[in-house]
Amino acid sequence: MTQKKTVILGATSNTSRYAFIAANMLDDYGMEYIPVGIKTGQVNGKEILDLREKPEISDVDTVTLYIGARNLPEWHDYILSLKPKRIIFNPGTEDQELMKKAKNEGVETVFGCTLVMLRSDQY
Repeated sequence: MTQKKTVILGATSNTSRYAFIAANMLDDYGMEYIPVGIKTGQVNGKEILDLREKPEISDVDTVTLYIGARNLPEWHDYILSLKPKRIIFNPGTEDQELMKKAKNEGVETVFGCTLVMLRSDQY
């Protein structure tokens, strides 16, 4: 699997959340990832960057979304500012407007599950 720097948007230190499980799985697959979220804490020893500060992150291949669709609109511009090659809309994050904006900027959009994609070698 090729290295794809991934931003986990909606990262959390809550071990029962899919965003946390995704971080662990990305770790298992040797993928570089940056956890970004509203809640502070750590994931596998990595500090969760504060989404409200809109941290600058370069060379982003993938943004995987773990923020509910109704809370995404305020983050559209930030997500697109990361200039990702791909955005993965995990279940519950499907946002047609963000998908349209991303496609207009040449960003690949995937309605899928990061965990399934990793396990099935489609990441």
